[in-house]
Amino acid sequence: MDELVLTAQEIQQLTPEQAWHYNIVPVPVHTAEADFFIDEESNQSDTAEELELILGKPVQFIVKPSPTIRKWLSTFYRKEQETQESSGGVLQYTSGSDDFLTRLIVEAQSIRSSDIHLEIYEQKCRVRIRIDGMLVERFIIEREHYPSLVNRIKIMAHMDISEKRLPQDGRIFFQTTTEKFDIRVSVLPTLYGEKIVMRLLSQNATNISIEKLGFEQDTLTAYLQGTRRKQGLILISGPTGSGKTTTLYATLKLLNEDTRNVLTIEDPVEYTLPGINQVQLKENIGLNFGVTLRTFLRQDPDVIMVGEIRDEDTANMAIRLAQTGHLVLSTIHTNSAWGTVFRLVDMGVPAFLLAGTLSSSVAQRLVRLLCPACKQKQVFNPGEYPKAFKAPFAVEYHYTSKGCEACYYTGYKGRKAIYEVIPIDQEMSECIKNTIFDVSAQLKERNIKTLSDNAFNLFAEGETSLDEIYSLLVNF
Repeated sequence: MDELVLTAQEIQQLTPEQAWHYNIVPVPVHTAEADFFIDEESNQSDTAEELELILGKPVQFIVKPSPTIRKWLSTFYRKEQETQESSGGVLQYTSGSDDFLTRLIVEAQSIRSSDIHLEIYEQKCRVRIRIDGMLVERFIIEREHYPSLVNRIKIMAHMDISEKRLPQDGRIFFQTTTEKFDIRVSVLPTLYGEKIVMRLLSQNATNISIEKLGFEQDTLTAYLQGTRRKQGLILISGPTGSGKTTTLYATLKLLNEDTRNVLTIEDPVEYTLPGINQVQLKENIGLNFGVTLRTFLRQDPDVIMVGEIRDEDTANMAIRLAQTGHLVLSTIHTNSAWGTVFRLVDMGVPAFLLAGTLSSSVAQRLVRLLCPACKQKQVFNPGEYPKAFKAPFAVEYHYTSKGCEACYYTGYKGRKAIYEVIPIDQEMSECIKNTIFDVSAQLKERNIKTLSDNAFNLFAEGETSLDEIYSLLVNF
């Protein structure tokens, strides 16, 4: 039986270096028949002797086949694929240890985690990290050690360590030998203490390319037509963590020429691009979106990027900038490209003004891809589709996730962005003026693929599972 379930406390009995070096995995506490599973090819006598010195107690082993041990090591002591023998995994925390926090951040960055969550409850404190959009519990911290860790993070983020009743936001500039990146820190008072979320933001934008984001060729062509205009508003919509900002930066990189003056207002500045004038939002001193955008009008801009349209003031300023001969790019939280129109109208933007300025509306999502090394082909049952969904064509076979060492036994490896791009031509502009909600006929006439279409195509091509795109098929 290869299935094994371990709690964070059980995993923390070993550091990742110890687990991989000795080829051992903790035995669940409730079995209590031994301390560790060990690779059948390991020298049990020598390993026991060394571990007893390290752990200060006698140890007993249960022998398991090598493939089983490697599977469990990959599952519970995940590390960066290229350096699997030397870094990553679950970490021990001792009070006052700066090394723990440093190693935690380095580990999260090395396995491409986007966020680190530190949470406190009545009986325990835990740390979770988000990988490919999913949160994974990494380890447990004793309650008496949690406050010192919180204070250490607050100090690094230049926060007030005496303030424990109000939310705080801060920023950590972190540098390793190979990379430097920013960490956006948010502290939230909860029932039992302060919860911290640290978002890792890479400053390196050199590898961002519009061609590598996941656009289909016809969709990319339609999107780039909007970016070639000298004025107008391009809006990218989607939930938090769907890759909107990455798409914006890839677009800015494309537009970043010596002949253009490019200005951005962001919260926070997630990437730095030479040649672009980037402004960090500072609401506590009055430097908000509205104030900055009004100043931008006096800075002779060609292209303006607004990090996010959050309210009526920002929306109206973005419209005004687009009307006065500037190309404006921004993001907004809506479920679809056409839903962006009604979100702005609800904010108070007059429909006739929006119709005259909006040049492209884009929606995007990130979809997890099945691991190519272990996905399994199966006969597909159409009854598994959502009830309201009508498939554009029949799918005879589909692929499901199994899990292997390459994907840390999750069944998925990497993510791909899918897009819905609606260029606003004369007819679509009239639809905006008349606030027509259903434009499915117009989209079909123009061969515009929706998020649902693109998600279904990924599923039909065997790149992702039905579970991963199910919500997109239901909602759109």
